[in-house]
Amino acid sequence: MKLGIGIGWRPEIAAEVEALTGIDWVEAVAENLCADHLPGSLVRLRERGVTVVPHGVSLGLGGADRPDAGRLASLAARAELLGTPLVTEHIAFVRAGGPLTATPRLEAGHLLPVPRTWDALEVLCENVRIAQDSLPVPLALENIAALISWPDEELTEGQFLAELVERTGVRLLIDVANLHTNHVNRGEDPAKALDELPVEAIAYVHVAGGVEKDGVWHDTHAHPVTAPVLDVLAELRSRVDPPGVLLERDDAFPPGAELAAELETIRGTLRAAAELKTVRGTLRAAAPDSGAGNSRGAGPLAGKPAAPGARDRTAVAQTALLSSLVAGTPAPEGFDHRRLRVQSRALAAKRADVVAKVAPELPQLLGDGYRAAFLDYARARPMSGGYRRDALDFAERILISGGLADPVAQRRLTHWWEDRSGPRPPRRTARIVRAARAVLVGK
Repeated sequence: MKLGIGIGWRPEIAAEVEALTGIDWVEAVAENLCADHLPGSLVRLRERGVTVVPHGVSLGLGGADRPDAGRLASLAARAELLGTPLVTEHIAFVRAGGPLTATPRLEAGHLLPVPRTWDALEVLCENVRIAQDSLPVPLALENIAALISWPDEELTEGQFLAELVERTGVRLLIDVANLHTNHVNRGEDPAKALDELPVEAIAYVHVAGGVEKDGVWHDTHAHPVTAPVLDVLAELRSRVDPPGVLLERDDAFPPGAELAAELETIRGTLRAAAELKTVRGTLRAAAPDSGAGNSRGAGPLAGKPAAPGARDRTAVAQTALLSSLVAGTPAPEGFDHRRLRVQSRALAAKRADVVAKVAPELPQLLGDGYRAAFLDYARARPMSGGYRRDALDFAERILISGGLADPVAQRRLTHWWEDRSGPRPPRRTARIVRAARAVLVGK
């Protein structure tokens, strides 16, 4: 299936995306679409013959729990609505805790890396098979960017992906920006990863921008695509002609002309790499046979099975890590403490940013004090539900702790909370009783 050149569709740039020429397809975040109707912009794009691929972010297929049936049904419904040829998700975990560990459920609000171990691979493969059986179209999974590395990993990135494909038949969505991110943050060679992974399984490719701060690469999707990322794209194109290549942008959206220029740069990179591949192929054909084998080398490993209890062990490990990142518990042994602090701050900052988008009234009412107040709240209150629940809990905390100095803002915040949560904000005593009841129920 040939997709061509595409761009990530976002409501903020819907008009700009519609106006772009030479766009073959778009990708939309699945969780941002209603299950029963599409935004007018996507309807018009589809009428023009533009393919729309839903891109999920919340399944957490790399997590210890089996995939949630409701989330799978929701993704399937969006696939049916769009008439898409495939759906995509991530090789990541996004929540931990719960029944497997008898601990409170924690939400990361972000994609976190799974350990490249046989245990984690076993869990991921079972979860992928469950997802494949629940979806009406093929599934492709994306490699993620990471600030942190798990200790005692048993497989490289390429080996892990090759084993995943070998065991499940799943397609791959290779993000070259994420390969660059892992090169800067974890010292992993993108070329080696490309040599080891099964490039023939690639469904399409992501290209995105980021920025480096204090030796850490932040995969922001809010900056222009950099030369090192384009170099990784060229490396990939020297090995395979990917069915599709897509530009991602999630924030700080530039004018349409800048998006068009970035897309043309991507096209130029692909053309140049393809021409270089042709020249190299001609030279190799004319040279004596050196006896060199396939560039992938050994290919998939022997398929070592995980020992019994892989899911339970994965649950304990992921819960310990996530609790350290969002609840301030001690860092698990073997992790880089400095990188954990960077990741923890990044998770809290993302929570603040997303809540500000989900509930724009909150930063309007709190003004310049919103961000500091939310980060203070986030340090004491890990996210256990979605971002809308987070916004309500944050507003509730503001009201319970004394509210706002401005009485007009206080009334507006109270009314906002009442409209979305209940008849009136709970008093401090009611909050204490509720917390005590939750503890007793938990026992």
